[in-house]
Parts: sequence; structure tokens; C-alpha cells
Amino acid sequence: MNNILNYINGSVKSHSKDFIEVYDPSNGEVISKVVMSNKDDFNDAIISAKNSQIDWQNTTPLKRSRILSNYKNLIEENIDVLAKLVSKEHGKTLDDAKGSVVRGLEVVEFACGIPSLLKGEFSQNVGTNIDSWSIRQPLGICAGVTPFNFPAMVPMWMFPIAIACGNSFILKPSEKDPSCSIKLAELFTKAGLPDGVMNVLQGDKFVVDLILQDKDISAVSFVGSTPVAKYIYEESAKNLKRVQALGGAKNHLVVMPDANIKQAVDGIMGAAYGSAGERCMAVSVAVAVGDIADDLVDKICIEAQKLKVAPWTDNDSDMGPVISKEHKNKIENYISKGIEEGAKIILDGRNYNLQGYENGYFVGPTLFDNVTKEMVIYKEEIFGPVLSVIRAKNYDEALKLVNDHAFGNGTSIYTSDGEVSRHFTTNAKIGMVGVNVPIPVPMAFHSFGGWKQSLFGDHSMHGNEGIHFYTKLKTITSRWPKSIQDGPEFIMPTN
Repeated sequence: MNNILNYINGSVKSHSKDFIEVYDPSNGEVISKVVMSNKDDFNDAIISAKNSQIDWQNTTPLKRSRILSNYKNLIEENIDVLAKLVSKEHGKTLDDAKGSVVRGLEVVEFACGIPSLLKGEFSQNVGTNIDSWSIRQPLGICAGVTPFNFPAMVPMWMFPIAIACGNSFILKPSEKDPSCSIKLAELFTKAGLPDGVMNVLQGDKFVVDLILQDKDISAVSFVGSTPVAKYIYEESAKNLKRVQALGGAKNHLVVMPDANIKQAVDGIMGAAYGSAGERCMAVSVAVAVGDIADDLVDKICIEAQKLKVAPWTDNDSDMGPVISKEHKNKIENYISKGIEEGAKIILDGRNYNLQGYENGYFVGPTLFDNVTKEMVIYKEEIFGPVLSVIRAKNYDEALKLVNDHAFGNGTSIYTSDGEVSRHFTTNAKIGMVGVNVPIPVPMAFHSFGGWKQSLFGDHSMHGNEGIHFYTKLKTITSRWPKSIQDGPEFIMPTN
């Protein structure tokens, strides 16, 4: 049995003797154990991060960039290894896991440009013989708390930029799929990162609370459910930390009557059922506008029945299991609730049995029609392969549904009308908007983040928002006067 430990100061180690089991979601079997870190482990991580940070801050951005470039190359060489670690513990298909590693790698590529990204501004002669300029400096120790659904990509939204900016970093990954984080840290060390700049601390809420309360940690990044994101935000603020906390989602995909129906259905299929719906950018609500609804539902139903639900070891698998037995039960309870509330169930993914994998955590593709905005399955994030179709009479009603929902992570519209598209992108009260694309996840050189209850804090992730989050701005005003002074001034200086 493999025991997964912490990665502190360049070594795999732990003081704690407390372990919990890690499962293969495909068959429900225990495949390893992960340590639940104690206070001694936490203190070691803080000491390691603190001792390394000043030297790393004083390392030139160009030298940091070269180490990141080495790291990029090592990730590319190890994509298959990283993807298998993700698939084995999470259950998603291997191609999906590889794609998630690549999307994380793109942030590393972006961070390689840190010498340019950290450039400040300069103004000469802002006052008589006075110059002013701004610089961005690191915060110190930063921490990230990441979810189970993207054990490679989401951490790589955080630590490459934080480290490129001159900070040290402590990563607390999900205890459900912890192996990938260790491999990512080991590769960074191999790339030339000094020991202690990146540390991985396994654990649960106990470790998270230590992070939130520790005075040496200046900033916390989080991705997870909205209740936990709100908790992270509030506790970080209490302890005077900078915080970005990304929460849940209920992403709507609006299909207009003039949309290319095949493209819309193809987009919905991948966005609703890919990764078993365990994505914060998954489409969980399709808004059928006007008389397109019946045709849309029929075509989704036909395509969903063609999906192959199987373990990641099956190269033809379209969708794997969900993460745990508890989460499977939660999803199935939501499906039951939808039926109780009067939604029309078209496909029921409950009690999905796969021969040879009867103990796996599989939920089949589920499709509801005639969902209303009062239903729990519409209001709450299910985080599983459950698609709700809600019907809208016209575009205005569809836009109102999007804007009135508590979550504001992502939305898309399928249409052939440029005027409608422009109005939607301008007026949708959502952080990330797509036109004729199902999942509008920005590239690394833009920024990822929702609105409303999908993000707590002032900064989105990666892109220039990430640079701003992991640095503090300093503005310098300078004058070199003659040796003979005119005496003190007691008025506000002006030009």
C-alpha cells in the first residue's frame, strides 16, 4: 500500500502517523493512503517557506523565468505520467486528464514571461524635478487550497504565477486525489527551484484552518464549493490576508431558435457530461428559447444514450465515474428530488451498473426537461452528469434567467444573430461569457473568475489578475535636490 506524504523543503516527509484511504472511483477499491498532516508538519512547511522566500525574492525575474521554462519542458515530458495519476484517483478519462494538464501548463508558459509582466510604470517630472514610478513586489508566503476535480490544472492556476512573482507557496490539495501534487512539486525541484519555495501539505479542514489563521501567510487562493469559498473569504479577511475564493456554478447555455442545432447539441454534450459533470464550468442548464425546445431535447437524448460510460483504462470511454460513493449518493438524491418536484425525466442515470465495476461510483447521463426556476435542481449546484432543460418564450426571458441566478461563473449563447450575441455578451451578469462555444474558459493570458456567489474577493485567477493578486504595488516619488535647501514646506506639495 502506497503512503502519500507531504513535500516540504525538497523532500517527501511527514511527522503525522494519521492516514486516510484514497479510492479508485472505478471500482471502489482502496489504492493508497494519504497522510493527514499535524501541527508539526504545518510548522515545518511554514519554516521552509519562510527561510527560502527572501532569497527567492532577490533572485532576478529572468533567472526565475529560466527555471519556469525548465519546468514547462519537464511537464511536457511527463504529461502521460501526470494524466495517469489524475485519472487513477479522480476517474476522468485519460484524454480529459491530459487536456487538464495542458491547460495548467499554459499558465506555466504565461508565467515564463515574468520579466515583462512585472514591469512597472514611470513618469518623469511629475512635479518640478520630481520623478515617480511604480514597482510590484511579492507578498511573501502564499497558499492554495485546491479541489478534487482538477488536481493538476487548478494548482497550476496558482503556484506558477505566485512563485514567478517571487513568493514561496504552500499547496493544500484535495485529500481525494493527492498524488499529482507531489509529482508537480518534484518536477519543479528538478527544474531548479530552490528547496522550500514550493511545499505540498496534505490534509483536511484542520490544515486549511491553520493556513487561514497563520500570521506568516499573506494570501490564500481557493477553488471549491460556494459555502466553503465564503468561509475561506471571511476567515482570510478576519486574519488580514489577501484572498481569492472561487465558488460554485450553475452555468446556463442559451440556445436561440436560429442556432445551428447540431453545433449546440455537440457543445452541450461535452460540456454537460464531460468529466461526469464535475467541472465548475460544466453546463448544467440548457435554456431552450422559443420553438427549438422539443428538437433540442430529442437530439440531446439521442446523443446522450450513445455515451460510453467506463473506467479511464478504457480508451473508448466518454465519461468515467464520479469521485466518491458519498458524491454518487448526493447526485442521485438530487435526481430523485427533481422527479419529486415535477421535472420531466428523460434519462435517469441512477443505479447505473457496469459489469465488472459494480462497486464503482458511476452515474449515467441524466436529462431533465420542463425544469422551472423554483426547483432545487435548478437552484443548486449538483456537480454531476445531470442536465436540466428550462424553456424560455423569448430571448429576454432567457437573459433574465441567466442574470437572476445566484451563481455567475460562466454562460454561453448559441445563435446566428450578431446583434443578439453582442447584447448577450454586454448584458449577461456573468464573469465568463461564450458565443457558440460551450465552455468559455479563458486562456492563461486572460483571467478566470465568476461573479456573484461564484467568486469572493477582488481578483480572478491567472493572467494579469494573477500577477496583481500575488504582488503588492509600491509607488516611489523621488527628487535629488541641490545641497542647499530652501527650508521646510508646510503646505500640500503641488506642481
